[in-house]
Amino acid sequence: MSAFVLDGRAVAAAVKGEVAAAVSALERPPGLATVLVGDDPASAVYVRGKRRDAAEVGIASIHRELGADASQAQVEALVAGLSEDDSVDGILVQLPLPGGLDGEAVVQRIDPAKDADGLHPLNLGRLVLGRPGLRPCTPTGILRMLDHHNIAVAGRRAVVVGRSFLVGRPLALMLSEKGADATVSIGHTRTKNLAGLTREADIVVSAAGRAGLITAEHVRPGATVVDVGANRGPHGLVGDVDFDSVREVAGAITPVPGGVGPMTRAMLLVNTLRAAQARRLGSGIDGPD
Repeated sequence: MSAFVLDGRAVAAAVKGEVAAAVSALERPPGLATVLVGDDPASAVYVRGKRRDAAEVGIASIHRELGADASQAQVEALVAGLSEDDSVDGILVQLPLPGGLDGEAVVQRIDPAKDADGLHPLNLGRLVLGRPGLRPCTPTGILRMLDHHNIAVAGRRAVVVGRSFLVGRPLALMLSEKGADATVSIGHTRTKNLAGLTREADIVVSAAGRAGLITAEHVRPGATVVDVGANRGPHGLVGDVDFDSVREVAGAITPVPGGVGPMTRAMLLVNTLRAAQARRLGSGIDGPD
């Protein structure tokens, strides 16, 4: 029997409905600033989609662009200015930046309380310490999708394939936090006998960025498989998971596209809303100590 397909678009639509209702209750809509540097077509498409999502839920879109010849100082100054702008509640810098620019240094110029992507070192540090804060969008979206479909995490064995600070490491921490309570292992493309590790898991998440990395032999029968991969191939976008073979073994699986991607964008809106609510209450995004 084929696996149940976890439809990220449907869950994202539900999340956006919740955000729209909360935004409508505010005296002033939140503002999401998007920063696009250079002329990469894929980055431009991603930013347009995020701006469209914001408009759909009533969040004001504040867009800024710089050319591919922009200097590090110009990009950092732009982001610093948005951090000081009271009309801006969330800031997203579309990554990666053009060659020669330091994306990490640019992210550090974002006010952590306006860090819509949840990637500022202060917010990642709060995650490590188990403190409240804005969380990275993709891991948060994955957990929300699993919860929406009543896929239990507590007490389960999870393997996260991928170790980036964008997805892999934050997700491993979030899965093992109190309240989530999974037992988590991290694998990667250099893990010896990766299939042996992932076959032990109730939940397998692949965020390694390698097309076709996870096959049927990597999955125990009935496991949940979440594919974070977004690899450009000759026939379009494909994930890390060999969908056709794995769906015949797994109990549930996310597609690419239409799985994790819509959830990442939806959680960007959630973070912007949370940031706006915290700023207007004057409590800070971390809340009381």
